[in-house]
Parts: sequence; structure tokens; C-alpha cells
Amino acid sequence: MNSKYDIIIIGGGAAGFFTAINCAEKNPALKIAILERGKSVLEKVRISGGGRCNVTHACFVPNDLVKNYPRGERELKGPFHQFCSGDTIEWFEKKGVPLKIEEDGRMFPVSNSSQTIIDCFQAAIKKCNIDVLTNHSVQELFKTETHWKISTTQDVFLCEKIVLTTGSNPKMWELLQHLGHTLVEPVPSLFTFNIKDPRIKDLMGLSAIASVKVKKSKLQAAGPLLITHWGMSGPGILRLSAWGARELAEKKYQFAIQVNWLHEFTLEDAVDSLKEIKEDHAKKLVSKYAHFELPKRLWENLVKAAGISEDTKWADISKKQLIALGEQLTNGEFHVNGKSIFKEEFVTAGGIDLKEINFKTMESKILPNVYFAGEILNIDAITGGFNFQNAWTGGFIVAENIAK
Repeated sequence: MNSKYDIIIIGGGAAGFFTAINCAEKNPALKIAILERGKSVLEKVRISGGGRCNVTHACFVPNDLVKNYPRGERELKGPFHQFCSGDTIEWFEKKGVPLKIEEDGRMFPVSNSSQTIIDCFQAAIKKCNIDVLTNHSVQELFKTETHWKISTTQDVFLCEKIVLTTGSNPKMWELLQHLGHTLVEPVPSLFTFNIKDPRIKDLMGLSAIASVKVKKSKLQAAGPLLITHWGMSGPGILRLSAWGARELAEKKYQFAIQVNWLHEFTLEDAVDSLKEIKEDHAKKLVSKYAHFELPKRLWENLVKAAGISEDTKWADISKKQLIALGEQLTNGEFHVNGKSIFKEEFVTAGGIDLKEINFKTMESKILPNVYFAGEILNIDAITGGFNFQNAWTGGFIVAENIAK
């Protein structure tokens, strides 16, 4: 049985739904279908942002926004001038889904529930008469003289235009490679660091603003660092993992980091401050009161690591111990032994080579009438709503160019 459509979108995630809705709204006469290999759609939207859906980020200048993309920075400048974060906010508000900005710039639905976004998409799909077909895993793509032929596990489809929004799906990458596209080998991005160290043992849930450097590398990042039961996470670590995705994969996730718990302080700054504390609090125990706004238990562990016993008073601390404590505060070395996925939000660096895409239209330069949006391309971002913004922008541009 051949099912014929004007546009078929392969992938029932954020980019797929956004593309389909925008195509249908621009041209209601089009017959559109979304093919999804799984039994349900929008799963990544459901779990994003801890179930709240981090829709976008409150960064409204395209040239600033692109700086959050380790891969795709140069290519996304033009697209973001066409559809940026402000356009995303307006799009959702017109659909009755107001967004709110949190302190760190992340934007969520006012409802604090990803279900609001899912309901918005489902209502729009229904209104636009778009067919959503689940359990349709694509097995083959074939170009006839006039159409594209798509074979799935359940059916065969014909269409004029295909949009691929399948994220990091190895099967689709493989099919596209056979058709002539180049694949940049995928590696994990956005992951946390596995670290076993007495200085952070049993401190799960504590956080501090810190700077982190990877030893023997130019990689460095700063931001909130969260201690977890398996090691370190938080925006600072995730940023480092995104920018260092390829380099850290080459190191097989075995490397050393230097953590500056005082963020912008140098060792000299720290020692000078410690000397002042020594003068002002001579009779107090060093380990008893945390300084530099550090969590108390972290301070105690760093003091211990500097070789200062629990019953040492500030008056009795030696110059050597002051320097050792300064080192622990500004230059503590930790050994990373592996990685863990950040929540359920698996992001990869890799995908279809960006040189093979026309970013004015999101069309393939290799395959006519084939378009891309989202993470199927070698584009990924740091955490904060940026990966979704890439999906919305790509979907919008595709719709602008094929819904004529």
C-alpha cells in the first residue's frame, strides 16, 4: 500500500512537530505526516528540564546566542537572524502558552510542566489535520524520478519533500551515509564527571561557584559546580563537557581537572585573604567556621586536605599550611574516571556534516527536497534551552521554504 503525502517528517520529537505545525499553518492545503519509530512522541520534551521543559533561553541577540553552541556557532548566525528566542516566546504565547524567565536565563512554561508544551503541539497537530504515525521505523529511503519513497516497518510512503528530525538516531545516519551524506562520528556531550575523592565524599547536593580547568588542555569553564554521589555536575561541569566533547572522548574520560572553589581568586589572592582571617580570628579553630561563602562541610574537607588538624587555631597555622590551604581553595586537583549521563537528557556532538547543508533553507546540498532540523545535524549546545532553540529555528526555516 502506497500512502502519498506532500511532506513527510521523519521523527516525532520537538523539531518534527514544530516543523509540521509551521508547514501546515503556512499552507493548509498540504498533506503532511509525521513518522515516529517509537510508540510515543515528544518523549524528550516530556523529560526536559526535570519535566518542566526548558523551552529556550532569554538571550535575544543572535550573535550572542550562537556563542552557546560548541558545534554550529558559525552556521546558526543566519538562521537566528530569521527566528530567534524572542520569536519562540511569541510563537508559544500566540498558542496560549506564556513562558517565564528564571534567574539564570532559562525559560519555562508558566505552568512549570512540559505537558503544557506537549498539549499545545498535540492540539495544533489535530487542528491542522497532520497525520502522526507511531511504530513506523524507517528501513529505506529511495529517490524515484518524481518522488521520494519511504519504506517503514509497516508501510511504504511517497512524498515530494522529506524533513529529517530524528536526532541522534544511528539508523537514520547510516541511511543518509548510503545516500551520500558525510557523518561526523557522534560522541556524548553534556555529561557529568565521575570522581571519587575524600574532599567531596558524602557532600552530595552541595554547590559552589567555581572555575574548572582540564589539565594539559585549553579547556576551562566557570559556573555553579554541584557535588553529586558519583562526582561533579552543575552548569560549570556541563559547559566543560560540551565544549570538550571530542577532546574528552579522545582521553577516554580519564583526565585530571583543577578546581578553583573561589572562582576568580588567584593563589596569591587566597593567601592574602587567609592571612587577614588569621589576624582577625586568631583564637578560632580553622576548621570550625567556613569562609569565602563556601559550604561548611566542603570547607572542613579542604582544611583537612591541606594538612590542618581539626583542633588547630588560626593563630597556630604556619605559612606552609596557609599556602597549602590556598592551593586547595584555588587549585585543587581531582581525577576524573569516566562520565555519567546528565539526567535523561542525552545530547551528542556529531551528526550530518554542516558543510552539506544550505543554512538559508536547511535543505541538503547532496539530496534535493531533503531538509533537516534539530540534533540530526552536527550541532549541539550547552545546557539552558539552547538545543530546543536550535530545533525551533531549524523547523521554522524549513517550513518557510517548503510550505509554498
